[in-house]
Amino acid sequence: MTFLYSILITGLAFVLAPIIFVKMLFNARFRVDMMTRLKQEAIVPEMQDRIWIHSASVGETRVAEILINALSIDKKFPPIVLSTFTFSGQEFAKKTLKVPSFLLPLDLSLFIRPLLHRLKPRILVLIEGEFWPCLLRECMGLGIPIVLLNGRMTEKAFSSYMKFSWFFRWMTAGVKHFAMRGKEDADRILQLGISEDRVSVMGNLKFDAVQTIRPKPRMESADTRFKLVFGSTRPGDDGPVLSAIVELKKDFPDLCCIIAPRHLKRLSEVEGLIREYDLPFTLHSEIEPGAELPALILVDQMGVLEHYYSLAVAAFVGGGFNPRWGGHNILEPAAHELPVIFGPHMDNFSEEARLLSASGGGIQIDRPKNIYPTLQSLLNDPDEMRRRGKAGRKVVENNRGAVKKGLQWIEKLIEKK
Repeated sequence: MTFLYSILITGLAFVLAPIIFVKMLFNARFRVDMMTRLKQEAIVPEMQDRIWIHSASVGETRVAEILINALSIDKKFPPIVLSTFTFSGQEFAKKTLKVPSFLLPLDLSLFIRPLLHRLKPRILVLIEGEFWPCLLRECMGLGIPIVLLNGRMTEKAFSSYMKFSWFFRWMTAGVKHFAMRGKEDADRILQLGISEDRVSVMGNLKFDAVQTIRPKPRMESADTRFKLVFGSTRPGDDGPVLSAIVELKKDFPDLCCIIAPRHLKRLSEVEGLIREYDLPFTLHSEIEPGAELPALILVDQMGVLEHYYSLAVAAFVGGGFNPRWGGHNILEPAAHELPVIFGPHMDNFSEEARLLSASGGGIQIDRPKNIYPTLQSLLNDPDEMRRRGKAGRKVVENNRGAVKKGLQWIEKLIEKK
């Protein structure tokens, strides 16, 4: 079956070769991507007997970072090597992590088999749900144990796999255990035909990562104005957010608002929208340390969103009004005792959304126009706002412990090998 899969993919590559060639000619990034993957298995240095962790992109690599930090502290574990599927994930790993990392080659035996012989890993740890058939089957053939940690099975992925559940079972036959984030994820794996003894709920590593101690603000702490953060906004979020800000300013003239687009490449787009609403704003990079915060701040630097969460009284997190995005991290503001507002499409954070909503720390709204009345209600009742914030923080604190379970699975499977 592995041979047939490789033949099928190779044949498909030949059929698509003209399209791929043209795209390589006119798209420099795609050209670099393909050339890198074609030679990757030959340039990865020999790093044998390591724990090999694989993640897809930046989000999954951030989760992997939590596990890597814990493994590095405990000296009984072997050294670690990390692979990513995307260039952005690789760039994040190179800048942030202190472990060797590389880009995963094309999923063909021609490339995967030499890579495995160079690495000879003790175990392959998959983060969240990055399944590559050839990689998994080749590991199985070489007796390399595989474990899925922080497993995630979205509704979209589940629907696709259900159409070919036999293929999913064949592909993942070498996965010794599926340690899933939540019950819903675990139930979907079971429905795909994976036996109960190979599936468990470990919780979410992200709960272990967020800080629940409010850091000391670097700006003026005597500023007692209400501050709202609109974090990780996506296309379609910013217009309703700005409309809400305009209305809220009528009720609370001294309100300070912070908008942080999910991707900095959208800054000019968001700036244009702000000007359309005739709102004066200041870029984060233009604020002098110790200066009073301006009325509207547009975040133009990475790594400062959590700082603004530490100053705020409530937060809206974007990406939840369009199923294409699937929501963004709602745990960070919750960890800072902020009631968190988010949209209906939280497929990437379904368990977190469920837990926060049940506690009252999260407020899920069904349409963008509800941003304004929801925030208005919170700001008009500071006691209720604080109660909700404390409830959200408690959810974060009560759901820690996934790291410990992840380490236990890695240790168990390494010992069995």
